[in-house]
Amino acid sequence: MDNNSTEAKSIETIRLTQYSHGAGCGCKIAPKVLDEILASNFAMPDNDKLIVGNHSKDDAAVYDLDNGMALISTTDFFMPIVDNPYEFGRIASANAISDIYAMGGRPILAIAILGWPINILSPAVAQKVIEGSRSICQEAGIPLAGGHSIDSPEPIFGLAVNGLIPIENIKQNNLAKEDNLLFLTKPLGVGILTTAEKKGLLLKQHVGIAAKQMMQLNKVGEALGKLKVVTAMTDVTGFGLLGHLVEMAEGSALGAEIYFDNIPVIIEEVKNYVEQSCIPGGTNRNWDSYGEKIGTLTNYQKAILSDPQTSGGLLIAVEKNGVAAVQDILYQYGLEKFTSPIGKFTAVSEKVVVVKKSIG
Repeated sequence: MDNNSTEAKSIETIRLTQYSHGAGCGCKIAPKVLDEILASNFAMPDNDKLIVGNHSKDDAAVYDLDNGMALISTTDFFMPIVDNPYEFGRIASANAISDIYAMGGRPILAIAILGWPINILSPAVAQKVIEGSRSICQEAGIPLAGGHSIDSPEPIFGLAVNGLIPIENIKQNNLAKEDNLLFLTKPLGVGILTTAEKKGLLLKQHVGIAAKQMMQLNKVGEALGKLKVVTAMTDVTGFGLLGHLVEMAEGSALGAEIYFDNIPVIIEEVKNYVEQSCIPGGTNRNWDSYGEKIGTLTNYQKAILSDPQTSGGLLIAVEKNGVAAVQDILYQYGLEKFTSPIGKFTAVSEKVVVVKKSIG
């Protein structure tokens, strides 16, 4: 077989997910294991310009620039969650840029991180990944300005991203207040659909739905960052909604409750896939890490609320008197489906998060 035919096969028929043991944010280290790794590193900042660092479990580091502005810096990378290399680049990039939006900031610059099994997958495939990344960076209005690559056993891609924010607008994940309402800007279930696809159980009409959602930028975060009534914000990724909500609640010395009937799911038929055991491995790892902190759940509720998300939505804490302002922003960004609160923060109780069927 000549080089041209090899390259054609590499680009057109390759299934990237076959070359990695994990997928997307589902390959994140479990929360409990990560806590062990970082046990001695959650120290207060050793630099008086570092506003947010290892002393909290936030989405990005924030550094005071001394002019009323701060630099936001983050990185995120993972192994393929889709087979199409162009879409993989777009998803990984949207996911990395999301950390800037989750802090309420404006992204300004991205640097690529590429690990590639060069003897297994052709450079032409990696080129498509980079092209996908560049297209998302263009949507975010930032340059993909360079990067670093290594020869690795499995394909890995992501970005290091910098952003800017007025210091007064910084949104941390640990400053929620009791009775703040919770909003979520993307539906859950990405991990379930991608697992169904790997198992060959995904119906034809559902192909591409998860990828489309994962490629959506969380641009609304910059607008929400300008609202004082938004007290805390994070994005929902590999730890699932419950994992990231536990981080917010514990960091804020609060409890939380969720109204399950208000939780948006990616498609109505996601329940059918759960019944067919299309549960990512990350779901059980997540539950093993924080399940003892959660009130009683049905198996379906656990599958949805612990489902690892890749490039998930923003989880927003809002003062009651600010709900209308947040809803207006969501409408402006075409997110009218997500204008109903999914829960609220409460005083500390026996369980960090309690799941109720509905608001009543």
